[in-house]
Amino acid sequence: MSSPSKRREMDLMKLMMSDYKVEMINDGMQEFYVDFHGPKESLYQGGVWKIRVELPDAYPYRSPSIGFVTKICHPNVDEMSGSVCLDVINQTWSPMFDLVNVFEVFLPQLLLYPNPSDPLNGEAAALMMRDRPAYEQKVKGCTDRMTAHLQIGLQHK
Repeated sequence: MSSPSKRREMDLMKLMMSDYKVEMINDGMQEFYVDFHGPKESLYQGGVWKIRVELPDAYPYRSPSIGFVTKICHPNVDEMSGSVCLDVINQTWSPMFDLVNVFEVFLPQLLLYPNPSDPLNGEAAALMMRDRPAYEQKVKGCTDRMTAHLQIGLQHK
């Protein structure tokens, strides 16, 4: 792989072939949405979140920008902006990683193992540390409401 644009194209095709719904923004391959399903056996199971991905010109040498468009209750996701606090994307990114890693490894790990000591959502982090059952109930309730909302939307299509 010589050029970043070829690598971007290859990674995007690989993501689409991995059964992710990808919706392009504008005409280029640098911004798009991906439908991300909550990991099985997690508080987020059954939920589907729209993730906005922006690939910098220097991708894969610079990390993609990842953000939740659909609201999610999680200590490491900013409730307003959808920004994600994830070291592997923010600090330790490597060109060895690709977009499939983001959606099959990094984001599922984030949802399965939240880190309340490095929060972007202080309220969720505090609740998780103070009252784990109440935190789990809140997350499950948010996921269930979002899933019900999605199903109603699908019935109207």
